[in-house]
Amino acid sequence: MATAKKTPAAAPVKKAAAAKPAAVKKAAPAAKKAAAPAAPRKPNAAFMKAMTPSAVLAAVVGAAPLPRTEVTKKVWDYIKKLNLQDPANRRMINADDKLKAVFGGKAQVSMFEMTKLISDHLK
Repeated sequence: MATAKKTPAAAPVKKAAAAKPAAVKKAAPAAKKAAAPAAPRKPNAAFMKAMTPSAVLAAVVGAAPLPRTEVTKKVWDYIKKLNLQDPANRRMINADDKLKAVFGGKAQVSMFEMTKLISDHLK
């Protein structure tokens, strides 16, 4: 029993000693993070490649070849201009006649499904 009393007394000393190096370790990564943003960010070439929209999609975004990111931005501009987001669930898009053709005849799609359906109309 004498050894049992010594063990709990020694344990808090070890925990306190272990806590100090952890505080030192937290300060070191913060210094590394400040130096990391020195390199400029390069865009992915696949996203920047100009793609030709189909005739159905061209009615919404225009017929000129655009990068995939610009096509998505123009579709969102169209949706916001005509207020086509569902007011109850903002993740759902209510299609008008032009978008219904792009969405494969669906009257309502989620914003995540929308990007998949748009990619089918890009070459």
